[in-house]
Amino acid sequence: MADQNHELRKAGLKVTLPRVKILHILENATNQHHLSAEDVYKTLLDAGEDVGLATVYRVLTQFESAGLVTRHNFDGGHAVFELTQEEHHDHMVCLDSGEIVEFFDETIERRQQEIAEEHGFELVDHALVLYVRPKGSKATRQELNLKK
Repeated sequence: MADQNHELRKAGLKVTLPRVKILHILENATNQHHLSAEDVYKTLLDAGEDVGLATVYRVLTQFESAGLVTRHNFDGGHAVFELTQEEHHDHMVCLDSGEIVEFFDETIERRQQEIAEEHGFELVDHALVLYVRPKGSKATRQELNLKK
């Protein structure tokens, strides 16, 4: 609990019980550390905590403004949040399962820099998301129609 208090104070946020609980959930999301507000809310409910969904949304937005979390709006219509990391990484999103895989590839990073420079730009930031599915799985009719 002391670690969460320190992180909140360092980010300029007042230490409140909902903030501490939500930060704890984000820090301990072991097998899926890209959580939606609904995921956080469900975790709170499962733990018997009395924190409303509106509070979860508000706290996550405050965390984003303070730089504690990064919001991702992957295809699928809803945002997911992850603790802000010092090391850059990109994402793969599985269209079948929704699984999000983080990766870093030096060649991709170098090529993006080179492409920006070839076009007379300085690369300031970027977000690369690859939408994937397991080999051999079939595209849905809706996805095939989108390609037309």
